[in-house]
Amino acid sequence: MVPLARCHRPLANVLLALAVLFVGVLFWSVAEAKDKPSVMLAEVYQQGVDVSQYWVSEKLDGVRARWDGNHLISRGGHAFAAPTWFIAGLPNISLDGELWIARGRYEETSSIVRKHTPHEGWREIRLMMFDLPEHGGPFDQRVSAMKRLVETTHSPFLVMIEQQTIKNEEELQQRLTEVLDQGGEGLMLHRKTARYASGRTHDVLKLKPFMDAEATVIGYRPGKGQFAGQVGSLKVRTDEGVELYVGSGLTNEQRSHPPPLQSRITFRYQGLTKNGVPRFPVFLRIRNEQPE
Repeated sequence: MVPLARCHRPLANVLLALAVLFVGVLFWSVAEAKDKPSVMLAEVYQQGVDVSQYWVSEKLDGVRARWDGNHLISRGGHAFAAPTWFIAGLPNISLDGELWIARGRYEETSSIVRKHTPHEGWREIRLMMFDLPEHGGPFDQRVSAMKRLVETTHSPFLVMIEQQTIKNEEELQQRLTEVLDQGGEGLMLHRKTARYASGRTHDVLKLKPFMDAEATVIGYRPGKGQFAGQVGSLKVRTDEGVELYVGSGLTNEQRSHPPPLQSRITFRYQGLTKNGVPRFPVFLRIRNEQPE
């Protein structure tokens, strides 16, 4: 008689393999899924603000990232697969910043950092630091602390976004013009006395030549005329819950292969209707920062 254990050895091996695979998948999921970081979000700049009470920096169009001392985490709570040589020199404190290459290269930056595995493309990326979430002091002190941190860290991948003081509205507009002429997209103003706090706040303001917003793609409207057989516009929902259609700005390629459902896009607009709907929306780019 053949022992029962021998009869079931192949089955036992299969079950063992499945168990190992399950543990591996579970470990990977835990490693990839982090808690969403509590981030500080800017309000739109309005004239009349005493700009002398703010630090001013260029608004970079990168991929926002939180360094928690061990991992780089997206705003949505996903761990970026940054190479060990990229994060090796980063300090063991919390940093807020943008993963960035250069002006006008958002799509390339996003493509690099969304890969599931580390790769050499990260050598072009810099973590552009603009805040210290767990510092506890006012932004004045955090600016000084960030300067010291860059001087002592010596990481080629960590850069502090330049902060400067502005005297008045005229000087602010001159600085905005300089940034736009160099291919930048706007300015950020951070109140000197403000402490870090999660959520949208007037302690941080963004100044751009046009208004923009992010939204989630929730549907499509078919095209007509020259766009027959393609997507005419994207049905989107803003973070405030407002639904609208965005068609202007889409290329023929994007109409044939539109952004997938639940992906994030950025669009610009010209003010709001009396019902709070963005007027004259124009598609700018896909802004999906989930890992590929």
